[in-house]
Amino acid sequence: MNYLAPSSAKVSQPKFFYGWYIVALGFLSHVTCAFHMSSTLSVFLKPLTEDLGVSRGLFSLLRSGEILIGAAMAPAVGPLVDRYGGRWLMAGGALVAGLGFVLLSQVSAFWQFLVLRWVLVTIGGVFMCHMVVSVTISRWFMRKRGRAIAIASLGQGLSKVFIPIVTASLFVWLGWRWTWSIFGIVTLVLVVIPALIFMQRSPEDMGLKPDGVDEPAAANAIATSKASTKVQAQIAADSVVWTWNEVLRTNTFWIVCFIYGMANVGIAGLNLHVFAYVTDIGFEPIVAATVMSIIAMAQLGSTLVWGIIGEKIEIRKSSMIMFLIQAFGLGIAIATGQLAPVYLGFCLYGIGLGGSWILQELIWATYYGRFSLGMVRGLGVLVTHALGAAGAPFFGFVHDATGSYVSSFVMFIVALVIAAFLGLVVQAPTKS
Repeated sequence: MNYLAPSSAKVSQPKFFYGWYIVALGFLSHVTCAFHMSSTLSVFLKPLTEDLGVSRGLFSLLRSGEILIGAAMAPAVGPLVDRYGGRWLMAGGALVAGLGFVLLSQVSAFWQFLVLRWVLVTIGGVFMCHMVVSVTISRWFMRKRGRAIAIASLGQGLSKVFIPIVTASLFVWLGWRWTWSIFGIVTLVLVVIPALIFMQRSPEDMGLKPDGVDEPAAANAIATSKASTKVQAQIAADSVVWTWNEVLRTNTFWIVCFIYGMANVGIAGLNLHVFAYVTDIGFEPIVAATVMSIIAMAQLGSTLVWGIIGEKIEIRKSSMIMFLIQAFGLGIAIATGQLAPVYLGFCLYGIGLGGSWILQELIWATYYGRFSLGMVRGLGVLVTHALGAAGAPFFGFVHDATGSYVSSFVMFIVALVIAAFLGLVVQAPTKS
């Protein structure tokens, strides 16, 4: 979103806006939330399946269950964020998840591991991770919402790059059980106390305004802006309060869910199967690992750029650019089977992927405002994550049926192109 404030208008701001403390807390939360992710769990797959005597196929169902649990809980958690803020949700969620990680070190059977992951780690993660962070940051920022969300998400990006290496090192030094305990302790230290100290529901609760801009000065800036009508409309939309029924009756909600739901199917499938795809086309495992690192580094390096793009370019157009970059990159990656195109293609895909979560958060906030955002995001997560849970099995079953991942990748490319152009027809919702 673009909120224009010409240099000639004097907009008073505090020396340091409190919202950046919220962003820093979101960064820490994203670091620890990476402990929950598939990329981290995949490092544990071999030692855990061997020690607990479970097949890799059965172990893989664990993550799909976690995604579905998170999706089912989201509609209940979102309104809690709107009403009460994230302080106790984040602190309580981190306490539960941290305890779950510590207890994982004591399991002796797979069913114990599964129960702890689903009941403590997953449920705790829903209260401390992405949705609570993004909704809270969106309440604190309007003009700089894109970069604020992007900076917080850098915590996840850095973790995706470094946690596999750190985890593998801890395996060598301490074993997988102590590694889970360390993850639990880090979660408690980085999130519980900082959340209790710094988390605030909204700037209005502290007598502040979004971005730290005084309301009279902001109004003057809008009045003198060349795009005052557009900016006023954006600010007006940011203050609208929605109910569940009103949201579900808007076409905008279902179109956005469909767009990002399709994308989530492909992203989830590619995340789990890209290593196998690269080795299947004849490359060594080290090349496949390098591809995964390239995707993670490209995603990390582009995150802040996408946040700024989301502020400068209208959200429908920036989303279209993001999806087309991903589609173009995947097309290059699978076109020839040669090493250079594989590296280049997955690098472009990673660049596009860097905007996926950020622009998704921005599009919800742009169309449904700040004050009902938790409820809206909860409903959206229910749909998009439920679709995403099917991604990994879908890629796997298509491979089993065809003997190749090419069909899955082609379908993902087609879905991204459809999402790119379907996004252009999305219109801001209006209350009846």
